[in-house]
Parts: sequence; structure tokens; C-alpha cells
Amino acid sequence: MSAASVQFETHGAVALVRLNRADSSNTLNLQMAMDLLAAAMACARNAAVRAVVLTGAGRHFSFGGDLRGIHAREPSLDGHVRELTTYLHAAISHFVRMDAPVIAAVNGTAAGAGVGLVAMADLAVCGHSSRFNLAYTSVGLTPDAGTSYLLPRTVGLKRAMELLLLNRTLSADEALAWGLVNEVVDDAGLLGRAVEIAEQLAHGPLSAYGATKRLIAASLGAFESQMVLESETIAAHAAGADAAEGIGAFLEKRRPRFPGKVPR
Repeated sequence: MSAASVQFETHGAVALVRLNRADSSNTLNLQMAMDLLAAAMACARNAAVRAVVLTGAGRHFSFGGDLRGIHAREPSLDGHVRELTTYLHAAISHFVRMDAPVIAAVNGTAAGAGVGLVAMADLAVCGHSSRFNLAYTSVGLTPDAGTSYLLPRTVGLKRAMELLLLNRTLSADEALAWGLVNEVVDDAGLLGRAVEIAEQLAHGPLSAYGATKRLIAASLGAFESQMVLESETIAAHAAGADAAEGIGAFLEKRRPRFPGKVPR
């Protein structure tokens, strides 16, 4: 399968899933969310796939949601964002629950939902130049891609709130120290290292890996229902005054002047 916004290919027992909107820093639009779900389902249904590497085309892993595309959907923002996140969250659920281990190879920057894709992966490797930033509240939005659930369990509650409220950018070394990634490597060797890990796992006991992943998923309890809540919340805020100002300021490259009224 090869789609415009997500590439899926297999190399032996390893599937390579590449976010493929390099000209927009792999920002997630509706088509990419749909294509990512199709890629996740292809990985889950193909018995020959025993490990998955998820990465981004071009310089960056993903800048998160396509704010320009979201802004263009006025006045149907809430429905558009709800649909986009529904497909994205379904893709994440498939990656979390499939037998094959998923390794995120984080090139360049992961922001917003891009951080969610890193957090949902079973293992993550990044380059020395990689950076991580949540960025939601800086444009008047709320978390999606499972970040409100996975980040507190990955880095701790206070650090998660620091990332979500202050929008602090983490360096590669900080992401390693905080537990967001497993390994930092030279940028040039990033994809090769991720594939090396995937090939090692591909020779292992796939059914035991899958059962272990589902045990971990079960321990997360309300993960899927939390992602439904994320979809509803970000959709409501996308149609609010703060997001209108925040996204507009981002696109106009100026400092936002938030009106202060939060939708309930």
C-alpha cells in the first residue's frame, strides 16, 4: 500500500510506516489520519509483519496537527477536528494492541500529536538534533493523540503538566532522561538503528510480544475512552475564541492575544 500522505512498505519481516507530508513537516490532516489508520490495519493484518518502524519523511517526524488546514475549515471546525482525531486515535489503538512491536524513529522535531505517536510506540529512538514540544495550549487547543493519558504515565504528572502548560521544548537528551525515548543516536544513523532493533524483535516470539503489549494496554484501563474525551474536548476548543486567536496568531507569525473565555 502506498498513499499520498503515509507510505507503507515491508522489508522482510519489518514494516516501515513513513509519514509523508515532508513539505508541511508531516502535519496531520484528515487524509493522513485516515492513511495512518489504513497502515496500522495493514500491519496488524499481515502475518508476515513482525515489527514496525514509524518515522517521518524529510527533516521532521511530525509537527502535529495541520493548523492551516484546520483554520481553513471554518465554520465546521468542531466536526472536522472530531473526525480527524477519531481516525488518528483508531490508528493509535491498532498500533498499541497489534502483536508486532512498534519502534518510533524520531527525526527532527516531534510536536503536538507527533509526541503522542512517540509516546504510544513500544520503543522510541531519536537523533541528537531531535526536539519535542506539545504546543497545544500555545494555540488555544487541548491535547489529543493520547498525550493526556500517556504522558503522565511516561514522564510523571508534574513534568507532563510542565510540557502541556508551559510548552517547554525538550532536547533529545532531556527526552531520554525523562523516559520519552529509549535511545539517542547520531542523526545519520537513526533509521538504521530503529530498523536494527526491529529486525532483532522480528526474530523473537511474536505471540508473546503481542500478549505482553495487550497486558500493558489493559493496564492502561481507560485509554481508548480517554482518547474519545480528547476528541470531544479538542473539537469544542477548536471552535472557541482562544483557538481562533491562537491558530490565527500562529499562521500570521505573531504573539497571540487570548481573549480569556474558555468553552465549557
